[in-house]
Amino acid sequence: MPILDIDALRTFVSVVDQGSFAAAAGRVYRTQAAVTQRIQRLEANIGRPLLRKVGRAKRLTDDGVTLLDYARRILALHDEACASLVGTKVTGEIRLGAPDDASETILPGMLRRFATMFPEVRVVIHIARSAFLMQSLKQGEIDMAISTRDDPSHPRLRLRTAPTFWLSAAEFKLVRNEPVPLVMHDEPSLFRSIALDALEKAHIPMRLTHISGSLSGIRAAVRAGLGITARSIETLEPTFRVLGTADGLPPLPDVSLYLYLATLNAHPTARQLFDSLRDSFGEPD
Repeated sequence: MPILDIDALRTFVSVVDQGSFAAAAGRVYRTQAAVTQRIQRLEANIGRPLLRKVGRAKRLTDDGVTLLDYARRILALHDEACASLVGTKVTGEIRLGAPDDASETILPGMLRRFATMFPEVRVVIHIARSAFLMQSLKQGEIDMAISTRDDPSHPRLRLRTAPTFWLSAAEFKLVRNEPVPLVMHDEPSLFRSIALDALEKAHIPMRLTHISGSLSGIRAAVRAGLGITARSIETLEPTFRVLGTADGLPPLPDVSLYLYLATLNAHPTARQLFDSLRDSFGEPD
């Protein structure tokens, strides 16, 4: 008799609810490849297909429909048990920082999980860019931070690793043999550094046409057709399109997103929350 893994069931439900593996990846803090592998292992464990491809969409098989009902009930009981046995014992307030793009994708699922496991904990959210969040973390101004910065000096868990894309407005035309018009953050910015380094190594000229201190400013400038930007998948929206080597642009490296715990003035509740996530993400990276 197969044994159903809780994380695999949660991933399966997320794929169904979100409509795709890519969307579910943000919900369960995994890459799309990891979500695909988890669903494949679940199907292999059960011995039956759960999803079938219809065009670009995934549809439930009859067995998938049956499992979905059981999965929702199993997860509800599991989360209720966790809240009953653990959640009521943890109280207090933690200060959690997150960048703009993560606040729209990863943060909602994380807050939902926190609320289920620790309903008595109050979370104060700080939205800022990754570099500034790490400064606040080092100064003890926040307890935890979701950040793209690579800083092994703090306890951390790798939440996910995602590709970086060149993005433009849907109707934007990139002119060959002319400097690439860029829409970027001001310094310090990981994605700005990634973009400039990639273009420099490829010997492709560029010019900064718009600089913004906020992600909303970058989105507005890209929508206006002022240039292209380099961002993670979270920034992609229906009015944007992805550019690549076919457009004469160099490939960009993947970027990891981490959850960091402060080493200075961190609230004990933050440590408990951080430790509770180890089972999902493994040992600290």
